[in-house]
Amino acid sequence: MTLTSRWRAGLIVSAAAALLAGGVAVATTAQAAAGCRVTYAVGSQWNGGFTADVGVTNLGDALDGWTLTWTFPGNQTVTQAWNATVTQHGAAATARDVGYNASLGTNSTVSFGFNGSWSGSNTGPASFALNGTTCTGAVAPTTGGPASPTPTATPRPAGNAMEAVAAMQPGWNLGNSFDAVGADETAWGNPRVTEELLDNVRAQGFNSIRIPVTWSNHHGPAPDYPIDPAWLARVQEVVGWALDDGFYVMINIHHDSWQWINTMPTDRANVTARYTALWTQLAAAFRDAPARLTLESVNEPQFTGSSGDAQNAELLNELNTTFHRIVRASGGGNATRLLVLPTLHTSAEQARIDELTATFTALDDPNLIATVHFYGYWPFSVNVAGGTRFDATTQQDLIDQFDRVHNAFVAKGIPVIIGEYGLLGFDRHTGTIQQGEKLKFFEFLGYYARLRKITTMLWDNGQHFGRTSFQWSDPELFAQIRSSWTTRSGTASSDQIYVPRTGAITAKSLTLNLNGTTFQGLNGADYTLNGNTLTLSAETVTRLVGDRAYGVNSTLQARFSTGVPWRIDVITYDPPLLSAATGTTETFAVPTQFRGDQLATMEAKYADGSFAGPHNWTSFKEFDVAFAPDYPGNRIVLKPAFFAEVNEGARVTLTFHFWSGTTVTYHVTRSGTSVTGTLS
Repeated sequence: MTLTSRWRAGLIVSAAAALLAGGVAVATTAQAAAGCRVTYAVGSQWNGGFTADVGVTNLGDALDGWTLTWTFPGNQTVTQAWNATVTQHGAAATARDVGYNASLGTNSTVSFGFNGSWSGSNTGPASFALNGTTCTGAVAPTTGGPASPTPTATPRPAGNAMEAVAAMQPGWNLGNSFDAVGADETAWGNPRVTEELLDNVRAQGFNSIRIPVTWSNHHGPAPDYPIDPAWLARVQEVVGWALDDGFYVMINIHHDSWQWINTMPTDRANVTARYTALWTQLAAAFRDAPARLTLESVNEPQFTGSSGDAQNAELLNELNTTFHRIVRASGGGNATRLLVLPTLHTSAEQARIDELTATFTALDDPNLIATVHFYGYWPFSVNVAGGTRFDATTQQDLIDQFDRVHNAFVAKGIPVIIGEYGLLGFDRHTGTIQQGEKLKFFEFLGYYARLRKITTMLWDNGQHFGRTSFQWSDPELFAQIRSSWTTRSGTASSDQIYVPRTGAITAKSLTLNLNGTTFQGLNGADYTLNGNTLTLSAETVTRLVGDRAYGVNSTLQARFSTGVPWRIDVITYDPPLLSAATGTTETFAVPTQFRGDQLATMEAKYADGSFAGPHNWTSFKEFDVAFAPDYPGNRIVLKPAFFAEVNEGARVTLTFHFWSGTTVTYHVTRSGTSVTGTLS
């Protein structure tokens, strides 16, 4: 069904609902509809064991209670489950809701997971049935008498904003597509959006999708600023696909924020006119869209050349209230549509929250949503200033920010969406932060967002979920994120155990972070547990490292009562060997034999102890900006950005910190554009 015809159908149903409300009987003869779609994925597998994730999408009428059944094709047994009660008789398995997730609306998805044992082969089930209906991906009427009409998305009455935003959890961003600054949605390297992509994103368990849109290059001149009809039609097409998939959808004015809206302090009249013209057209275009479409006034608002906080607050309030007035005045579904208003810079600082609170108070509209963005404690998020671990400081920063928005808004009945979340280091690649520390961050983020009743939308510019492969680039990361939506996972002080290649092998210990779970065991090794200290004996470690070849020799799985297992790599290493080198400020690298080890961070100091290079307030430089390991190339690259802020002729002492705990000292001297590196 086209977007236009879907909206028209919604209006017809809305009219029928209005007749019913007015006391006019409307006969219905439609039978109840049933249908479902199931995704089954083995997230990890080891000798004799595996972890599986199951997503169940109800395509039929809403369910109050669900049971999923299947038959294992091999010798597989469920040993532990979360977010469902799973029983098994022979090869036949049954999963039932656990109360809090019993309600399964039309096009809603519920996810659960389990650990299992296997032998022979571990082939997935061939079919599933939801409440007795085989899941084919299609919808068919069930037998029986007349049923109530299938619920249709209509504008929600005042007071249901919290409920709607709760239903939007979890969310995903279609980043670097329609927000790309260029000719079209492929300008930043992503392919054209397809229905298949959105279907696959929905199958991952996401209930809402934020579609950022940059309008700067897609409208005409003043005074009318007409939006390019082809661009608007394309956005409407993709919005329609998303709504058809059952998503809640959010669209906005995105990179316009820094392209022209930021000039508002010195060009107020023109910015206001342009902003007004765009939202007037957008409000008209989406006036009759289903209520599951939400509108966001502007992404990450910012101003250049303002006189300070007071003027910034005044200007953002003007934008937000102008947006609110235009959309509400356009009528139709927009009269009660959920509208999303950001803080300045979408920051969770208390002053920024207070400014937005004042706007909400003045507008006095129950169908408003507050939004901020969250990319973590900055030193950890980009790996600078020694921020290599998800430590108490990093965790407290998250707690403080989530508490502030909860106390200001959620506690008062105003829903909050974290419209983007992730780590800033992801802008380069997902390896900027060490894997285990990254997993601990996302585990806690999902948990604390649930605790504070905040809806989250993962920022994905194509680096997480493949736009054509429909596969996660880091399945372990997504497994942790998905698990965090509903439960907690146990973790540990590290996901790495380093063992020297030579010399006596000793016992190794890790501290478990139970996070409210109970420890269930360790697959792949004998162990002892003293309180929260997990210890592998010297004999066990000797067996795990085998011939002690460099790198990962064994992988273990720590299992907990809920959530996903915690992977532990047992690694053989020797201290890395660095060699002398020459090069230029544009192309310089330190030849490095890593010998099983991995680089954590780098310090840079002058002879007098002062800090060298960029971020000269800290000795620890930014990972992948000032330096980066190149493991396949056996080298550590020092970036031009590092040498750009190194004093001419000065000798800089570098200290490379490795995850084994090893440190190696190296020296570089810059002379013009020439660089010399030595060990002494």
